[in-house]
Amino acid sequence: MNKRLILLKTLAFLVCVTAVSQLKAASQFVSFLPEADAWQLKNLTVGLSQKEHSCVQLAAKNLLVDFEKVTGRKASLSEGAAEVLVGTVGCNPQIDQWVKQGVLPGLKGKTEKYIIKTIGSQLVIAGSDKRGTVYGIYELSKQIGVSPWYYWADVPVEQHAAIYINKGEYTDGEPAVRYRGLFLNDEAPCLTTWVKNTFDTNYGGHQFYEKVFELILRLKGNYLWPAMWGWAFYADDPENLKTADRMGVMMGTSHHEPMARNHQEYARHRKEWGAWNYSTNKDNLDRFFREGIERMKNTDDIVTIGMRGDGDEAMGNGTDTRLLEEIINNQRRIIKEVTKRPAKETPQIWALYKEVQDYYDAGLRVPDDVTILLCDDNWGNVRRIPTAEEKKRKGGWGLYYHVDYVGAPRNSKWINVTPIQNMWEQLQLAYNGGIQKLWILNVGDLKPMEYPIQLFMDMAWDPAKYQVDNLLDHTRDFCAESFGVPHADEAASILNLVCKYNGRITSEMLDARTYTCDEFERVVNEYKALETRALRLFLELKPECQDAYRQLVLFPVQAMGNIYEMYYCLLYTSPSPRD
Repeated sequence: MNKRLILLKTLAFLVCVTAVSQLKAASQFVSFLPEADAWQLKNLTVGLSQKEHSCVQLAAKNLLVDFEKVTGRKASLSEGAAEVLVGTVGCNPQIDQWVKQGVLPGLKGKTEKYIIKTIGSQLVIAGSDKRGTVYGIYELSKQIGVSPWYYWADVPVEQHAAIYINKGEYTDGEPAVRYRGLFLNDEAPCLTTWVKNTFDTNYGGHQFYEKVFELILRLKGNYLWPAMWGWAFYADDPENLKTADRMGVMMGTSHHEPMARNHQEYARHRKEWGAWNYSTNKDNLDRFFREGIERMKNTDDIVTIGMRGDGDEAMGNGTDTRLLEEIINNQRRIIKEVTKRPAKETPQIWALYKEVQDYYDAGLRVPDDVTILLCDDNWGNVRRIPTAEEKKRKGGWGLYYHVDYVGAPRNSKWINVTPIQNMWEQLQLAYNGGIQKLWILNVGDLKPMEYPIQLFMDMAWDPAKYQVDNLLDHTRDFCAESFGVPHADEAASILNLVCKYNGRITSEMLDARTYTCDEFERVVNEYKALETRALRLFLELKPECQDAYRQLVLFPVQAMGNIYEMYYCLLYTSPSPRD
């Protein structure tokens, strides 16, 4: 083979690689000033078939609201001609025709993939399935300037007179992790009080969960474990499960809430159900489990199987593998009987949380279709990854990860204490180690954990996008979206440092004995210097960005710095602070 032919083949290969890499991430296709090879969205009409799933219709209606926020002009839905055409494979004849003709290649048979493409005089948002279409809709919303955090962190929406679309084809591909979700936990008193004041309910009702579901979808997630300390998602509001299904979010229950039932559904009626003890109360607990499956059987939710003790405790002092095996076998029998399908056709997980991993280590195995959920140590360090042989499981492996924790030796729930680099490194370890089927993040009250949530969801979609040399690009992009590009570098630097500083020790474990006098002075001065920078930037921001900045950056700096100063003062005023 001559050198010229080798060179031509090499160039052809590089062109192909470049094309694939450009399609893998949805690059910027929206601008607000006229550019070459771009056209303007003028009448803001969105074409949508009534055959689309309700989650697509709801997302399209949100897009209309987003258009109005940006342009100040009303947008409308249309079943006829429209500037923006939204459709899902199998639901929209025009989309199906383009797929068949090869105009929209690479959609059929894919999972949660979208393609955004200019075709003629239309911007087409096409999804391989309902969630793929939803993600495509929200990608357009994000690119016109509506952050996923517009509600939860008050990120402002900048107005523009015109929206221009750059011609081309754009996609994020398929998600790397199949199920990607959040766990609201330890929600009292902060979240429960806020919900009471905001929605006038003593529980998390469907109006509250609508906001949570929308956030998850805008972040390209698809899964939720609902709050369960004092609330019961299924029992408190009958509309909760219907709302999740309507919006396209799959529900699950936490590691100690088997068979689609919330612990509070049992705890509120202990006398009726009897002891939470399968050895002595099998019939009642089987009935309890059966009711849960009856309720969720027509959804695509994921069932947690197995069992722990009452109230997130161990079942006993020992490791009774025979008993737990009997429980799981009976649960799968119930799933089969209720759904009238083989149990393997209903997605299930078994969480190896805390002492439950001892059962696995002692030899207990579950059927191959069940996803086994591994966990961190509650402090952000993955406990184990599957072996080469274990990776062959059809059901795959999942990860339950914490940025909020209540338990020994001390709670960590008030403020984010997760260093960016540590979370990235552990999630990389998990994914590269074969934990790729399901990721769930314990976010506590949700509110203090905005940035870790963003990083977690982005890595669940594409864990290879950010590496050691560009990890803080993610932080900068988050800050640019939240506070504006001119201040993104400084905001990202401050956010990175406060995550690092807060990660040294949680506020709950800090006291006057944590550091020596010299160390304490140095740490206190670091927080003071960081607060000076944070306040300076606050004053430089546009007024409309200050609320979001105060929540996401300034408050974490000032709050933790204040705690340090209080203990530092105690160190010098107490007669014997180390007694």
